[in-house]
Amino acid sequence: PRYKCGISKACPEKHFAFKMASGAANVVGPKICVEDNILMSGVKNNVGRGINVALVNGKTGEALDTKFFDMWGGDVAPFIEFLKSIQDGTIVLMGTYDDGATKLNEEARKLIAELGSTSITNLGFRDNWVFCGGKGIKTKSPFEQHIKNNKDTNKYEGWPEVVEMEGCIPQKQD
Repeated sequence: PRYKCGISKACPEKHFAFKMASGAANVVGPKICVEDNILMSGVKNNVGRGINVALVNGKTGEALDTKFFDMWGGDVAPFIEFLKSIQDGTIVLMGTYDDGATKLNEEARKLIAELGSTSITNLGFRDNWVFCGGKGIKTKSPFEQHIKNNKDTNKYEGWPEVVEMEGCIPQKQD
């Protein structure tokens, strides 16, 4: 049988299936899928260098927005404004592509940590990172993977291997 987003098992009731992958070096963009709906991918041509973000309604599983923020050549201010504008109860999925950390400052890292991330404080130049959290959650998210950029262990010259993650996000209850 095939499960939503191609994950390895069916999700329980009142959960949303998701699967995501970080970018591969600076060649293949990240991919984010929720409930069999590909929200971001190279094929959809809506991914870019930096941090790619998909917002999903925590009650319905419906896609709300997708954006990417260039954390190498861009400015962190629009990213901070975007993070501040996320409504409570929103599921937030993030994946890096190329470099997601150079322009990140303390304020941006704190806002991402408030969504449930624990790795964001250590995210460095060209690290690969995928994360799924939520606005208004009071706990650390179990959905996060981070691979450090390390020239001795990198799979691609100058970049670590892709990080992939799948799971079942609990639906927001009133």
